[in-house]
Amino acid sequence: MLRIIATNVNKSEAEKMATQREQDAADYLKKHKIIELMDNLTSMLFFHRPEKPREFLIEQLEQLKISQQSGMKGPNLFNNSNLDAIFGILDPTNQKHITFAQYKQALTTLGIKNINECPEGANEDRISHETFKTDAIKGLQRCSATYEQP
Repeated sequence: MLRIIATNVNKSEAEKMATQREQDAADYLKKHKIIELMDNLTSMLFFHRPEKPREFLIEQLEQLKISQQSGMKGPNLFNNSNLDAIFGILDPTNQKHITFAQYKQALTTLGIKNINECPEGANEDRISHETFKTDAIKGLQRCSATYEQP
């Protein structure tokens, strides 16, 4: 009988320890933005499909390290021509502006969080190409910077 009670106590302790280890692991992943890092690297692999994926990943990690140390632009899935194309899709009649709703939706679709709720032109509901591109680049940099930022 004592052996059964001791076994149940040990199981309970083991479950608590497993739960704590799982929480510690989740906290570690969150603190160091490991999930975001892996998502970014995987996305870049699928997009670029390099012949030498390991070398490509090493290069991306080196670029990320340099951007962290220098404050320079880090590796990113989207470039200027991609952002120009997105804006062009949103502005098919070439009015040189989009609505605030289009701006928010496009940035959200790009995976950008913490979108500027009052960009230049928001009051007139006319977000310029330049404002869209500037905010998209800043937002993408924040997303791809999987390290502590100042």
